[in-house]
Amino acid sequence: MALSRFLGLFLIHIALLLSLCFAEDPFVFYDLEVSYITASPLGVPQQVIAINNKFPGPTINATTNNNVVVNVRNKLDESLLIHWSGIQQRRSSWQDGLPGTNCPIPPKWNWTYQFQVKDQIGSFFYFPSLHFQKAAGGFGGFIINNRDIIPIPFDTPDGDITILIGDWYTRNHTALRKALDVGKDLGMPDGVLINGKGPYRYNDTLVPDGIDYETINVHPGKTYRLRVHNVGISTSLNFRIQSHNLLLAETEGSYTVQQNYTSLDIHVGQSYSFLLTTDQNASTDYYIVASARFVNESQWKRVTGVAILRYSNSKGKAAGPLPDPPQDEYDKTFSMNQARSIRWNVSASGARPNPQGSFRYGSINVTEIFLLRNKPPVTIDGKRRTTLSGISFVNPATPIRLADQFKVKGVYKLDFPSRPLTGPTKMETSVINGTYRGFMEVILQNNETKVQSYHMSGYAFFVVGMDYGEWSENSRGTYNKWDGIARTTTQVYPGAWTAILISLDNVGVWNLRTENLDSWYLGQETYVRVVNPEATNKTELPMPDNALYCGALSKLQKPQDISLATSITGSRSKLFFTVLMVASALLLSR
Repeated sequence: MALSRFLGLFLIHIALLLSLCFAEDPFVFYDLEVSYITASPLGVPQQVIAINNKFPGPTINATTNNNVVVNVRNKLDESLLIHWSGIQQRRSSWQDGLPGTNCPIPPKWNWTYQFQVKDQIGSFFYFPSLHFQKAAGGFGGFIINNRDIIPIPFDTPDGDITILIGDWYTRNHTALRKALDVGKDLGMPDGVLINGKGPYRYNDTLVPDGIDYETINVHPGKTYRLRVHNVGISTSLNFRIQSHNLLLAETEGSYTVQQNYTSLDIHVGQSYSFLLTTDQNASTDYYIVASARFVNESQWKRVTGVAILRYSNSKGKAAGPLPDPPQDEYDKTFSMNQARSIRWNVSASGARPNPQGSFRYGSINVTEIFLLRNKPPVTIDGKRRTTLSGISFVNPATPIRLADQFKVKGVYKLDFPSRPLTGPTKMETSVINGTYRGFMEVILQNNETKVQSYHMSGYAFFVVGMDYGEWSENSRGTYNKWDGIARTTTQVYPGAWTAILISLDNVGVWNLRTENLDSWYLGQETYVRVVNPEATNKTELPMPDNALYCGALSKLQKPQDISLATSITGSRSKLFFTVLMVASALLLSR
């Protein structure tokens, strides 16, 4: 009886504590077990990286301001970090899952990420950020829904569908990594996957028999939200659905001016939401296509992903040729003009009630300017490397943010140049010194022969201009200072530039990189360090209790008992739930 009374009082106290924790911003919990499985997406058995034994991994679903707790168990044979691409990690670059901010999770260990999706909505994805592992999978979607009190700028869709597209090799990620390490190109991919599956057999010559393909089932007369992400390695893809228009509605956390496209180029690392209305007849199924762009199409025909859109009353299989890609082989401006047409919906509410356009970025004075130029790979000290403004970035053994926390000297240099170096290229850990609450203009100049995608962690930036040729001061006259789209990943066409504006209001150490995985792996990146000179928890959260240590701080790392189940490490909230369930069970057993 005494035990029952004690447990009852204990449960009341726990419930009160939980109600305080959850009164404002609820928690959502996920467990991700990362392991190898054997799969044959292109008909060839190979090792892929699965999440919870699935390839691709599950979609994480949250709502604006939710606290997201993700316990990651590393069952690979090498270290691991999970990066949440596009999640801004407000006040907490500790959770970004990149080597500049986090020590890796060793094999057989688990580590719990805990972060708030503060003032964000939209379509994003996650992926492993170390050792070229993304080339083997380990990715999945990440949705942040609007709060109920904030209306979305379109009728509630009848369904919400995540589509992951990307180029794919049948070689393991370790083999691809070794090829880059010895100075080789990766060569043409072996195919394009849609949701981890190979192409529908639309052509008996190009597609072998027996390949499993993706089928998306819909009902006639409905509207579906398609969240499409290019999670590939280095290939820009054109996405289209036979006989259907794609009404663009959102990209990487910003609602767009709604426009219909018959197809849209989606570059590596980019995400889009389309509204698809199933208004066609159901005489047959329809092709969903993701095909390579800016390549010799006669040689790259097999590098095409094909899935099936199937109406519930469909009368037959899809047949015949695929819908044509853009016919712009001799018109290099078509894709750029399409990109320029993507505009910010300034009257729609995003994560907050006020319209997106109430942030008048075009009237803010720029405080710092960086012109970043990439070139074809070079040889530095006998190694093939890629560069940004003449510097090939070297990831430090001690993460930059951790080095700052413990005042470890010599880890990095705060000397990244505002203009490309004119002397010889070099390998260094050179970081941009960002000014807290500054307004940064970054011009991305692509002097390569292929499209580059650039991503910045911690922020959504405004894409204000792009054009062919070399950027000059006069180029600012073409900037869109009213409704340039705010997003996290932008393309830069070969022989062209793209200009972005960034409001540096998020304290931390933030990665600025190419999303082309081979170029990223070889050094085409840097970090932007944003420090509030007045140390306060209001602008940056404390280092998490479960932070891992490595490099110069390795001696601080305590061994982990790998026999422990999962998620209590660093997750007070889930511990509360665990205690609550145990106590409840004990009380019920009395």
